[in-house]
Amino acid sequence: MRFLIFITVTIALAYSAQGQTCNCESNFEWVKKTFEENDAGFQYIIDKKGQATYDTHNQLMLQKINATKTLSECTELLGEWLTFFRKGHLWIEQLKYETPSISQTSDEPEMWSGDVSQFVNYINALKDAEYEGIWEIGPDKIGIKKEGINYIGFIVETKLNTWKPGQVKLRITQDGDELKTTYIGASFSIIESRDTKLFGKNLMQIAPQLNILKRLSPVIDDPLENHFNTLFSRNPYLEELNTTTLYLRIPSFGDESKSAIDKVLTDNKEKILKMENLIIDIRNNGGGSDVSYSGLLPFLYTNSIRSVGVEFLSTIQNNQRLLDFATKQEYQEYFDEAARAQIKEHYEKLQARLGEFVRLSSNEVSITKYDTVYNYPKNIGIIINENNGSTAEQFLLAAKQSKKVKLFGTTTFGALDISNMYFVDSPCNDFRLHYCLSRSLRIPDMAIDNIGLQPDYYLDKTVPENKWVEFVSDILNQ
Repeated sequence: MRFLIFITVTIALAYSAQGQTCNCESNFEWVKKTFEENDAGFQYIIDKKGQATYDTHNQLMLQKINATKTLSECTELLGEWLTFFRKGHLWIEQLKYETPSISQTSDEPEMWSGDVSQFVNYINALKDAEYEGIWEIGPDKIGIKKEGINYIGFIVETKLNTWKPGQVKLRITQDGDELKTTYIGASFSIIESRDTKLFGKNLMQIAPQLNILKRLSPVIDDPLENHFNTLFSRNPYLEELNTTTLYLRIPSFGDESKSAIDKVLTDNKEKILKMENLIIDIRNNGGGSDVSYSGLLPFLYTNSIRSVGVEFLSTIQNNQRLLDFATKQEYQEYFDEAARAQIKEHYEKLQARLGEFVRLSSNEVSITKYDTVYNYPKNIGIIINENNGSTAEQFLLAAKQSKKVKLFGTTTFGALDISNMYFVDSPCNDFRLHYCLSRSLRIPDMAIDNIGLQPDYYLDKTVPENKWVEFVSDILNQ
């Protein structure tokens, strides 16, 4: 994903910043050097693909880069260069923006030329619609109107003082066979995406990193609405499917989700421990923090859970993260005095071995044991898909060690071997490079990156996704 920060002046592609020549080639050389020296997965891929293949990749990319004319083109090419290494846990973020599609004549976004109240009347009168309508996302209600073959989106209502009705919020343009969306965030950051699509009739995604938009008007009946509401729910919940089966939906393992997950498990513990079957649906769960799923493990547990550790690439730049955690005031609320002391010890251990991979834990494998193996649930089915990555895959590695657990669905995304993300800004402040500090001790024997985890039960195309839960329930109840 890319986050594009909006500013109010046009940026020329080549200029000078503190003596630094700023163009796509110089930014590429910085990205390349920074990644080669600091990313924990760089050498692993070079060893697999070969130096000659990498040299050819660099030559081809440099030819394209020398022909770029805009920062947006440069961003796409830098992202393309990164795909040589892996498809997840790395990206390039554009920090400056120049665009003819959403312009500003002052410090505020442009105003839509139409009348908002007339648009509302027009939309309310529609019986059916595609992208046109009034959509809700976060604090905003956005009107989307078709203009020719393209669409323009503008504020209808908002809870934010920084925005007002009529201001342009997004544009969806037809670019060949694709739809390209330019979206202005709450703080005037700009996100570009080619992932705009409808889910059923009343839900829309315009970029993976944004919340799903929900249609408010016109009101359109959709038989699949409950299914899509389940897939894009933001909060975990548990419900009873039948007399023998519970359904637990966990859309994210993000830090902010831990308390909500724990509350669902605590409030329903007695019910879970009396039910024969449990379905855990983590489709589209892109990861988060390992602590968020820790409360789940006792319900799945049958035997010791083995977790293979990681090693960190020690460089001055990488180690700076730990030094910041230990010393900077802004991190005081996250780490108490004892934690900061341990972080400082880790920093010193890394600094003593610059250029090497270092294990911060003395154990290559950690083993988790619980005092109790619960009789119920007896059968646990976890539903997965191609959008599960990172911490979601780490959870699956732990869960599938239980004798009770089977995985249902499709192969996961595959972004776990190279992890612990960090970022650094380019000298010209054009870009922010996100890369990784650690590699798993599982590789190369059990690699997951670019491969994913396989389900025990592959749900092929003949099983519609809105029937997956029913399918899993039938299997568990046989």
